[in-house]
Order: sequence, then structure tokens, then C-alpha cells
Amino acid sequence: MSQPYPNILVFVDFPVDDVEAASDFYRTVMGWEVETRIPGIFNRIVPGQNFKVDDGSQGPTGNLHMGISYAGDARPDPRDEADKGTPKRRMHDGARTTRAWILVSDDDEMDAIMDRAVANGGTELWRHHFWTEFGGANASFLDPWGNQLMLWEHLEGIEQDEETHELVGDAKLPDGWTIE
Repeated sequence: MSQPYPNILVFVDFPVDDVEAASDFYRTVMGWEVETRIPGIFNRIVPGQNFKVDDGSQGPTGNLHMGISYAGDARPDPRDEADKGTPKRRMHDGARTTRAWILVSDDDEMDAIMDRAVANGGTELWRHHFWTEFGGANASFLDPWGNQLMLWEHLEGIEQDEETHELVGDAKLPDGWTIE
């Protein structure tokens, strides 16, 4: 008997209280194309191009899209129009919210993205950290609406043991980096 095909993640929304400001933030910080779909309610982030294959060329699979949705009127919402304002939906209360992992392009730099995020109202959580579980350098920030973005990249020359996840050989992280 063959395994059933799994359910597939197709979309993630960032809840915000100002769709246009959030769209400007992501255009500026990440360089993403943002399409207006329902003005003031929902815009679609189109990171662009396709996932790369082993030789560095673009493969057949397009990058995932994300949404920017107004938290006070997130769609779809099948309730009658008269009921949509009660109770009014709101932003999160400061607890954990959306956390998206972004692979940094070879055409950009993690520190440059972090600098742009902070310059445009984001809050830096950390930089220069290496997580052995997935063998990647990472940094993280909150956008001005409290959504957490995790930036991820592989460091050249860093190798790990696949079972223990420990660094092997002469692999050394840059000075000042943290590791877990």
C-alpha cells in the first residue's frame, strides 16, 4: 500500500494592523514584490523566482507566497457582513505569533537585512548565532507588528557530523558568534 500524499503548506499570513505599512516594510527590508489583492485588508508577498537546485540554477518549484493580512478583518470570513465587526479581531497580545524562516539569498547578506529591518522599525532579537540542529547561521528580528522572522544561511566551510550535529574538522565559527 502506498503512503497517502501529505497535506501541503501553501500559505502563511502575517497579521498586522496596517497592511500598506507592512507591505512597504517587506519591500524595503527583504526586497520582496508585494501585490495588493484586497486594498487595506490583504496583500500577497511574492518572494520571486524558483527554488535553486544543486547546480545553483533555478528548478521547477516556485518559492512559497505569504500574505499580509489586516488582523481586524482577516479573510476569508464567512460570517455575515453585519457580524464581522463583533467581536472585533485584534492583534496578538504580545505572546508568540507567526515565526517565518527565510533562507538568505546569495545576492543579499544577513547583516544587511538585519540593518534594514532595524532602520525600518523592526526589533533585533539576535545576530551571529549558529544552530547545530540544522547546521545554519541565523539571526532574527520582529517586524513592527510583532511577527518574528528567522534569517537562515549556511556558512562556507562549516561541516557537521550528521548524527551528532557536532562541528567536524577545522570548522570554526567567526569570532563573537554563539552556538547551540
